[in-house]
Amino acid sequence: MTDDGVIRVFLVDDQELVRAGFTMLVDSQADMRVVGQAGDGGEALERLQVTASDVVLMDVRMPRLDGVEATRRLQSLPEAPKVIVLTTFDLDEYAFAAIKAGAAGFLLKNTPPADLLTAIRQVHSGDAVVSPSTTRRLLEHFAGQLPDADQERPDLAELTAREREVLVEVARGLSNGEIAKLFTLSEATVKTHIGRILAKTGLRDRVALVVLGYETGLVRPNH
Repeated sequence: MTDDGVIRVFLVDDQELVRAGFTMLVDSQADMRVVGQAGDGGEALERLQVTASDVVLMDVRMPRLDGVEATRRLQSLPEAPKVIVLTTFDLDEYAFAAIKAGAAGFLLKNTPPADLLTAIRQVHSGDAVVSPSTTRRLLEHFAGQLPDADQERPDLAELTAREREVLVEVARGLSNGEIAKLFTLSEATVKTHIGRILAKTGLRDRVALVVLGYETGLVRPNH
């Protein structure tokens, strides 16, 4: 974010018309602006090395270097921008792979403009830009790519019993409010638990926690 509080957005899409539409939409907002754009993942990586950005809107299917690999490589940058991947299809193996590669989530290209703008603000503030329930649907669709047996990670052992319970419900797609109601907690307490879970697991956001829940067997597809 710039000193004046403006969110810096970078666009990556192989269709110039799509980029032009996103540019008009983003630049119409007082709190955000487009700071650069690229036509494929390779060009995006080159430009993002020298262009400070907060949020990247990343098309998944592109020539030369697709959005999945570009997202994965972006995560190695010292101050990696948050990535929102854009896809044409709801159940898209590329979107699933992009989330695994470190994207904060994904949106359909036909998402209403107001929802896209809200998503940019949400991911910039540290929230997931896609509901965990949507990510869960992706994971269940591609369940064959997930491990059959529990794979206990060392950092899971550091979680308290309550933190583990909260993680399970996050992975199942419950909102903070729903989790608070389930355990008779305040939403602020739930948010604190989630912050501690992220810190202990070294993960970036809520979507990554959903993936973690499935990968470690805490939650099973269709369960």
